[in-house]
Amino acid sequence: LVKVPGLGTSRVMLLGLGKEADLDSLTLQKAVKSAASQLVGTDIKHATFALEDAAKKLDPLAALRDTVLAVSYGSYRFEHCKTVAKAKKKIALNKVSFVAEGKSAAKRKTAVKNAAAVASGVEFTRDLGNLPGNICTPTYLANEAKKLAKEHAKLKVTVLDEKKMKELKMGSLLSVSRGSRQPAKLIIFEWKGGKAGDKPNAIVGKGLTFDAGGISLKPAPAMDEMKYDMCGGASVFGAMKAVCEMGLNKNVVGVVPASENLPDGDANKPGDIVTSMSGQTIEILNTDAEGRLILCDALTYTERFKPKTVIDIATLTGACVVALGSHASGLMGNDDKLIEKIKKAADDSSDRVWQLPLWSDYDRQLDSPFADMQNIGGKEAGSITAGCFLARFTRKFKWAHLDVAGTAWGSGAEKSASGRPVPLLVQYLMDN
Repeated sequence: LVKVPGLGTSRVMLLGLGKEADLDSLTLQKAVKSAASQLVGTDIKHATFALEDAAKKLDPLAALRDTVLAVSYGSYRFEHCKTVAKAKKKIALNKVSFVAEGKSAAKRKTAVKNAAAVASGVEFTRDLGNLPGNICTPTYLANEAKKLAKEHAKLKVTVLDEKKMKELKMGSLLSVSRGSRQPAKLIIFEWKGGKAGDKPNAIVGKGLTFDAGGISLKPAPAMDEMKYDMCGGASVFGAMKAVCEMGLNKNVVGVVPASENLPDGDANKPGDIVTSMSGQTIEILNTDAEGRLILCDALTYTERFKPKTVIDIATLTGACVVALGSHASGLMGNDDKLIEKIKKAADDSSDRVWQLPLWSDYDRQLDSPFADMQNIGGKEAGSITAGCFLARFTRKFKWAHLDVAGTAWGSGAEKSASGRPVPLLVQYLMDN
């Protein structure tokens, strides 16, 4: 930060964006995120970003959106569980402005408003993901959903308890929660922003608030990060919050099956066979492949809304992290047009995806000699066989699956939920 004579501002920060020819949205976001992170360590209360001329190679509205989101990412701090004495100094930065040229002021204001709504949803998702499992339980998530509904008249929230799920014969979902003292919840959001007769787009997120693996116990190192196994569900919360704050004029349904997966005398055992809500039976060969067990019943439940499209989001497989790392979410689905729309939304929001196949060759790996299917398909192509499993419960609607195991959070000393894929989901909902 330096002082420049002749300007009406006390200090100026110079931001390096590299070569103009190489500038893209990800480079812009990285630079702005770094700047915002530096600003929150000062006593500055108001910052103005004047980057439009420097980023003139980019679409101005998209660059504005990326800047807003990057400021949010860079200024984010999770200190909910720190005492006042130990907490860092409160962030002074409370106002951000943008210098923009041209005649489309109204479009720019809308872009900022929508980007701010997405940023709010991302922060909500990150907060939920970063909370420890003893606080962020299925009941906690249900209560947070109800709070959101109280703030927005067009949002309806319904929470199903285990008794109701048992009546609906959700045997697959309930088999996972049997090993936990925390009761499972099925959380349903209904945003009625469109016409009464319009079919909704549905998003379904895995809400495993802590995953120890069950009887197929995970190794101890980094098991604390399994509080992030609910990030798919958290992204539904974040997307719904963004939809509410921007007042999206479309109908959207969000469904989050929430549970813990712990070892217990009543927990699933390898070899157990359960009956899903769809009536299909499942042989459980690995109790740590539980995300698909709660998602399959949630997907079946989503049929009642007669959705236009359904996208499920889940931290589903470590195999996806091996395949794609932390850069892109895995994408699979049963409808080519839906897949292409998601790819476009991913490109436009800089929230990358990469498509994987769902060929019948992979599906056959799920064949069981004792039930309609088994919940794992062997060592090969674990991400794809997990997608094939879910596909068996999505034949009645257009469906896509996002495996966010590598993108939903970062590990190491600076581990934190990322808030992905909220930008992608909201972009898709706005587009479609």
